[in-house]
Amino acid sequence: MPGTARHDREMAIQAKRNLSKTTDPVERLRLQCLARGSAGIKGLGRVFRIMDDDNSRTLDFKEFVKGLNDYAMMIDKEEAQEIFRIFDKDGSGTIDFEEFLVTLRPPMSNARKEIIMQAFRKLDKTGDGVITIEDLRGVYNAKHHPKYQNGDWTEDQVFRAFLDNFDSPYDKDGKVTTEEFMNYYAGVSASIDTDVYFIIMMKNAWKL
Repeated sequence: MPGTARHDREMAIQAKRNLSKTTDPVERLRLQCLARGSAGIKGLGRVFRIMDDDNSRTLDFKEFVKGLNDYAMMIDKEEAQEIFRIFDKDGSGTIDFEEFLVTLRPPMSNARKEIIMQAFRKLDKTGDGVITIEDLRGVYNAKHHPKYQNGDWTEDQVFRAFLDNFDSPYDKDGKVTTEEFMNYYAGVSASIDTDVYFIIMMKNAWKL
């Protein structure tokens, strides 16, 4: 994926710059995640998932703070409380972390979401909502990859490395869900100002 590494760097620099200007706690958390690149928000999601022992998909305040600390987010207790209150809409003392991650994701226009979904559907050959190595055969040509050409990697290893780009940093399972794909591109999208440019980039990258 040419260009994404550059966008990633630009986005991280931009996020760090904006951090010093904003006081909104949710925006500060978003920018801290984006300062780690496109996978930043996804990585935080993984930390929360690992902590969710009982699979309730919710976190109480203590778990929430522990998750932020484990992920080395620079947020003091007051700020964390404020963020928690914003997301604990019903005052139950727990927050739904999927909803939390979706809100944390940088906002995208419908036009951007639609082109991301077009790319996802093209890659998801089996149409089951998850991209796997099997899906990539025939859609993505591994033979042009330098590591395949010099004999370091097999075709499957190239596919796996490709999927790992979109997969979450701490739990690479070789499967990419719609949510992970969308999270990845929400990060990339944050570094691209206009819809037109974003759509052109996606069309070129995925030959849509």
